[in-house]
Amino acid sequence: MITRLDLRGRAMTPRELRAVLPRAEVDVDAATHLVAPTLEAVRTHGAAALRDLAERFDGVRPAHLRVPPEALESALAGLDPAVRSALEESVRRVRAVHAAQRPADLTVDLGPGGQVRQRWVPVQRVGLYAPGGLAVYPSSVVMNVVAAQEAGVTSLAVASPPQAEEGGLPNPTVLAACALLGVDEVYAVGGAQAVAMFAYGAAGSEPVDTEWLCEPVDVITGPGNVYVAAAKRLVRGVVGIDAEAGPTEIAVLADGGADPVHVAADLISQAEHDPLAAAVLVTDSVELAGAVEAQLEDRAAATRHQQRVRTALAGRQSAVVLVDDLEHGIAVVDAYGAEHLEIQTADAARVADRIHNAGAIFVGPWSPVSLGDYMAGSNHVLPTGGCAHFASVLGVHSFLKAVQVIEYDADALRAVSDRIAALAEAEDLPAHGEAVRARF
Repeated sequence: MITRLDLRGRAMTPRELRAVLPRAEVDVDAATHLVAPTLEAVRTHGAAALRDLAERFDGVRPAHLRVPPEALESALAGLDPAVRSALEESVRRVRAVHAAQRPADLTVDLGPGGQVRQRWVPVQRVGLYAPGGLAVYPSSVVMNVVAAQEAGVTSLAVASPPQAEEGGLPNPTVLAACALLGVDEVYAVGGAQAVAMFAYGAAGSEPVDTEWLCEPVDVITGPGNVYVAAAKRLVRGVVGIDAEAGPTEIAVLADGGADPVHVAADLISQAEHDPLAAAVLVTDSVELAGAVEAQLEDRAAATRHQQRVRTALAGRQSAVVLVDDLEHGIAVVDAYGAEHLEIQTADAARVADRIHNAGAIFVGPWSPVSLGDYMAGSNHVLPTGGCAHFASVLGVHSFLKAVQVIEYDADALRAVSDRIAALAEAEDLPAHGEAVRARF
């Protein structure tokens, strides 16, 4: 069901490793051509286009694009008590971690009368997307909303696809999560059109809409399919985005001491997300590889979404990768740059400290990815598709911007005026120097 890739005895550069390691084929460039008309329709026609697109893509024409307050209240009141308790504990843990992330302002004195201050300022308004395709993600509501709230963002809006079986409203568990977090601006809008609505705003088209249905935001975050990623790419520059998230990925670096039941269960846990989900085991143990492959067969046959799991495990994005030793394995997972990386080796914490490229690292047999998805306190919105080489997990920093404040007095400016003039002349920008000299 899952292929083997034998890299033993092969000395390869990081570039060569990236070329041969399994990866899902997601053509965001091609998708941008498909979603561009959707973005333009929303930019031009607002709520009328949003309703037309919902009817086309979601099979329902929402009467209310902005979810009424009573629907949010009803969803929270009807939430299963066990699910509510779990969401509340998730919120508590995620909030504790994110409250500690806020960077400190700083002040640097550069001599008498010369000072540079840097302060961290939250963006004023954000749009947060919660998917609703093969699965619904109230946990993603928690991850996005709590990070924005702890950053100090004062205006938050959430969008999630309308569901035909819910009368054109988003999934009630998503609505309940919004209500639990105090978010009252929620839209029954999905896919690329939600990104367009957040980027450009949308004017109302029917009496149930307010005069301005949705104001534009400063930053859009949240996972989604390839069309959401393509829409984010097209609006970047109009607004900020977190990343172009692709299908989920798990890589497990394991040695012969790892439990094949744990490894197989964790690979399947991510494979059930999507037929394009990537599940990769990197090991120097042929025995472990064989045991995991056998477990995958058994567990895939017994899991609820077995067809989805089998498709993901059999796809070109998934593999069991054989390496010479632990050093080789570290080089392989660093080149891969997984969204989720589990370390199931001897001295796992020390191995984890040597990894440069991963969205999140899960250390040892008792820290599965599922823990991070819901209850670890970490954020589960992570860079995919190798973007962990340069991108970070979603956090408070995703909603902050640094503003530098420069304050010099006359003596401090005079002390550097000749040097400013010298550099200005070297760059053939004499007016820069003259702007300083004019003050004296």
